[in-house]
Amino acid sequence: MKYSSKLALSFSHLSLSLHIVKLNMKRITTRINEGLSGSYSTGEITALTRIIATELLGVSQMAFYLKDNITLTAEQKTLLFNTVERLKKHEPIQYIQGYSDFCGLRFKVTPATLIPRPETSELVEWIAADHSGKAASILDIGTGSGCIAVSLANRLPQSKVTAWDISPEALAVATENSKANGCAVAFEEVDILAYRPTGKQFDIIVSNPPYIKENEKAAMHSNVLDWEPHTALFVPDSDPLLFYRTIAKKGLQMLAPSGTLYFEINRAHGAETMKMLADFGYTDIELRKDFADNDRMIKAKRA
Repeated sequence: MKYSSKLALSFSHLSLSLHIVKLNMKRITTRINEGLSGSYSTGEITALTRIIATELLGVSQMAFYLKDNITLTAEQKTLLFNTVERLKKHEPIQYIQGYSDFCGLRFKVTPATLIPRPETSELVEWIAADHSGKAASILDIGTGSGCIAVSLANRLPQSKVTAWDISPEALAVATENSKANGCAVAFEEVDILAYRPTGKQFDIIVSNPPYIKENEKAAMHSNVLDWEPHTALFVPDSDPLLFYRTIAKKGLQMLAPSGTLYFEINRAHGAETMKMLADFGYTDIELRKDFADNDRMIKAKRA
């Protein structure tokens, strides 16, 4: 989408007129709305404006909602201009901020990691509720930012948590998140598709693996498709259960007796995933919906 030169000049004036020390919050809100109009819905613009003002610029909630006059430094004006320009390219606000909140903790995120989703927090809550107060050995396969592993280490402090990923860049971010949140997690660079079980066993294996089919790309928003790592998102159309089948099969050796397997799944393949687990001999298979009423999580026990 093309934007008028008048708007560009207006925003440039806002960001580059460094001699201006006080600006009206209403004026800033108007400029953000004008800059993002056409790229985002009204609701999205409202949410992004609040995040930009209160989280990136540090404007108080009261000043934001009362549209008070505020003081911005030269650096803040530049940040404001650059943020709007990046959002116009559909870069996720979490990457611009450099973090995302998940399960009450703050996680660094970069384009090397997926942005944690609310649905995934429901999976963490399920596991934490099932194993509260227990000392379990936990393996998170495809950890990304480490959001599942670190959150479980936080919720189940008596447990020992290990997390695998194929990406060294993602593991570096996950390690930072573990340290920043004061949670002990052992991170290892492992390709689950090539991994051969060594005899080590876990009480819990959890995974939110790639599950979006290539033919679903057309329905995806550009802020996901153009920015988040494709290796963590997509599987071939011909084999949508590739990672689930691999983990389930190897889980027969990697899970301790009566150990539990947890998956976040593609909502279109709930019944198919349950059947696959049953075919491998797993028992007590349970499918749960997420807050949007989509099939999203599965639990199964090793017989």
